[in-house]
Amino acid sequence: MSPSNMLIEANGLTFSARVSGPVDGELVVFVHGFPDDASTFDHQLLALGQAGYRCIAPTIRGYEPSSQPLDNDYSLMTLAGDVVGWLDALGHEQAHIVGHDWGAAITHTVAVHHGTRVRSAAALAVPPVPRIPEALKHVPRQLKLSWYMTFFQIPAVPEAALQAREWALLRWFWSRWSPGLEAPESLVATFRRPGVLAAALEYYRQNATPPLLLGLRSNAATEIRPAGAPMLILHGERDGCMDARLFEHAVVAEDFPDGVRREALPGVGHFLHLEAPDLVTGLLLDWVSEHS
Repeated sequence: MSPSNMLIEANGLTFSARVSGPVDGELVVFVHGFPDDASTFDHQLLALGQAGYRCIAPTIRGYEPSSQPLDNDYSLMTLAGDVVGWLDALGHEQAHIVGHDWGAAITHTVAVHHGTRVRSAAALAVPPVPRIPEALKHVPRQLKLSWYMTFFQIPAVPEAALQAREWALLRWFWSRWSPGLEAPESLVATFRRPGVLAAALEYYRQNATPPLLLGLRSNAATEIRPAGAPMLILHGERDGCMDARLFEHAVVAEDFPDGVRREALPGVGHFLHLEAPDLVTGLLLDWVSEHS
């Protein structure tokens, strides 16, 4: 059994989405990251859909030709605006938002800047973005793990490197970030589509430059402000992308007036929703049910 598919028109763009659950159920929106696509949430979509929730996993901005904007805007504030646009297009005032990797950064931004639209939020594998510069001072190893973010700032070279040897570097990210996990072939197909690789790199070039990561520059998405929704933060203890210790310094209770819960999951890495699908799905279902 697989989720069905639909199209969402929002902010002048067309987003494909995977869908599960009854039309009249409370909405749960899943937001994927890099290097990823919406299909990796299928296990969670089906399980929460069977529990009575309306589950939607859109393909994020730029990861398909129909959602590549003419103005090349992939800023976090604009990406958060896409989530709001999805809710508007679907006719929902509020939703539970679940995000992984860049989707986690987007989820946090939505919870902070559009909190009235969020019933609950869950961020997987990435801590709150505004606290990362300070957390890096305590976990300098993260700078080594994040080498690729700086590499991605170079024009043209990362595009060539990622495509070389049948996308070997893209596959390496998966096996490095989640030891032993292989990238699905559907992912390579996603990145072969026109404009997708360039769009994916723009996420880093617009939101993860060295000045932003080190706190030398700030913008609306990186300013420390209280979230307007309860937040669940899940991360793997074996994450090869984000050092697990980073979360200890980046998750600050006072940033979440409506409550925050952090859980480090043993034995899994960055793609925890794929490595431990039943565990992660159970935690998400409990969280969403608690805030329904």
